[in-house]
Amino acid sequence: MNAFAAVFKRELLAYFRTPLALVYAVIFLMLSNSFVFYLGDLYETGQASMQAYFRLLPWVCLLLVPALSMRSWSEEFRSGTIELLDALPLAPWQLVLAKFAALWCVAVSALLLSFPLWLTLAWLGDPDHGVIMLGYFGSSLMLASMLAVGLCVSSFSENQLVVYILTAVILLLYLLAGYPLALNPIREVFPQHAVDLISSMSFLTHLNAVIRGVLDLRDALFFAMTAAFWLTVNLLVLRARRGGA
Repeated sequence: MNAFAAVFKRELLAYFRTPLALVYAVIFLMLSNSFVFYLGDLYETGQASMQAYFRLLPWVCLLLVPALSMRSWSEEFRSGTIELLDALPLAPWQLVLAKFAALWCVAVSALLLSFPLWLTLAWLGDPDHGVIMLGYFGSSLMLASMLAVGLCVSSFSENQLVVYILTAVILLLYLLAGYPLALNPIREVFPQHAVDLISSMSFLTHLNAVIRGVLDLRDALFFAMTAAFWLTVNLLVLRARRGGA
């Protein structure tokens, strides 16, 4: 566990020793707040609610999560420091979890920095604080799934631009699977049960259920299983690269 903690600390400090974490947090807050005021019409709705914020959050994450996660393994392979990690008394799955935990801490920290919006709503009206807390909880789970995708894809290539684009494409597919305009053409070709199956694979479908104040175990389980799937693929890719080295 000491080695695990050392890798986790190394990864976490790597973000905060450079401007990366600060830049990510600033851009995250600027985009998310701009979206909620200009696209979500926060004031025009006349409701003390953060549902508009959480509904638009996945589209902000679509742009920023790939940027945050693209260097995770790509930089290790490019610089050769992966050999130092391999020399540590850690199983590959522990390395994957340490990197994932550090990424999640950075992303969730940026998410929690939006609390002034919560305070503003509490000052202007009487929001349902339980629903807002569920929104943060659901958003944190969604971030875990997205970051797991980005972490996995970063193990495919040393080219960070390729990693960014591929991660963004995969995340976009996860989002569009629950977007009504994207589902309409599918309804013309496939039966309704196939459309429902595709929709059930979307981050939007499960996040929207949570931010409405309904905590369904199936939604939490979906995010957990999605993250576990991509972390497992990440582990298999690392083992394959190690075997081929």
